[in-house]
Amino acid sequence: MNSDNSIEEEIQNRVTLGNKAYYANQFFFKSRLVPKKLKMKLCWSIVRSIVTYACETWVLKETIKTKLMVFERKVLRKIFGPTKERDGMWRIKTNDELDKLKRRKIIINYIKAQRLSWFGHLHQMSEDRLVKKYINGNRC
Repeated sequence: MNSDNSIEEEIQNRVTLGNKAYYANQFFFKSRLVPKKLKMKLCWSIVRSIVTYACETWVLKETIKTKLMVFERKVLRKIFGPTKERDGMWRIKTNDELDKLKRRKIIINYIKAQRLSWFGHLHQMSEDRLVKKYINGNRC
């Protein structure tokens, strides 16, 4: 968080780290020997976990959602590649086609689920825990 109480700079750093993680494993993602299903599992387990680290505390504005969705689609376009039409022409997949391929596992829904999980974890905490005291306003 910066002096303006904005988390956008942190999220941009997370997206940059996600890009680095993708390009560090680029040989794996570009290989035709590796099935796309396995590529997707690696993408969800490594790249997305780097991008969404500590996402439970993020406030999701529309600009942030857009940046995260753009990042996710960029990675997916690289994994799935272009589509060859019947007439022999190649084209890039549309956003709707990518959404069908990823089967509703979009990054925004993942972040919302993590936030709900964190809320449930906080709700079950005992009252003497430091995090619970801070959340309740009893700043240590």
